[in-house]
Amino acid sequence: MESPETSVGVRIIKIGGNIIDNPQELAQFLADFSKIEGYKVLVHGGGKSATKMAESIGLTPQMIDGRRITDAPMLDVAVMIYAGQINKNIVAQLQANHCNAIGFSGADGNLIQSEKRNHPTIDYGFVGDVKYVNGELLSSLLSNGIIPVFCAITHDGKGQLLNTNADTIASELAIALSKTFEVTLNYCFEKPGVLQDSNDDSSVVEVMNKELYSKLKNDKAIHSGMIPKLDNCFNSLAKGVQKIKIGHHKMLQNDDSVCTKIEL
Repeated sequence: MESPETSVGVRIIKIGGNIIDNPQELAQFLADFSKIEGYKVLVHGGGKSATKMAESIGLTPQMIDGRRITDAPMLDVAVMIYAGQINKNIVAQLQANHCNAIGFSGADGNLIQSEKRNHPTIDYGFVGDVKYVNGELLSSLLSNGIIPVFCAITHDGKGQLLNTNADTIASELAIALSKTFEVTLNYCFEKPGVLQDSNDDSSVVEVMNKELYSKLKNDKAIHSGMIPKLDNCFNSLAKGVQKIKIGHHKMLQNDDSVCTKIEL
């Protein structure tokens, strides 16, 4: 087995529901992802698909600050959609692009272990906060030519599956791998980057630092799901991840594409 070295790079790429929900967009993204050379890891969300399924069976999804409340019936939906339908569809399409991918939840190979969130005022239900990433096994998979595809489901080591924010999973995988590799973390979604005005796609913040983030958050220009995404970005950089970009997946093939670069 090839021994990984710090000079070797890994790209960790996370995609969200707006790419997953659009079959043409997803197909184009996976074709672009397949062309990326070297070690790579894909992490996917899929909240909109889970919401549609939940509503079709009479459940009412609840969100607080971009994070999903997950009771027992909602967890069943999340596992079916994230670890089942979406994950296996992505893996099958990657195989069609000659990309040898394997789909994982955190429970597989004990790759990501979490603990149930304990919040002083909000009961998030079966939501997990990541406590451990099996970086050694993940490095071994990469060294053996496997492309891991992670869904947003982890486990607590005691038999309980937990719904876990996919942005956080991407961040924690990046932090774990940064001990062995040079890691670039890319968050891909339908917009060209983080926007100062959510209604104006030309208002991309090209470089986001903590000071600007704090100001835009106070001004309510940044809200909802972008808050945990950016919190994860700054945490990742502080813990050893080398580069982070947020934007449209065009940036994977073109370094000159407009996007948001994150800096401390």
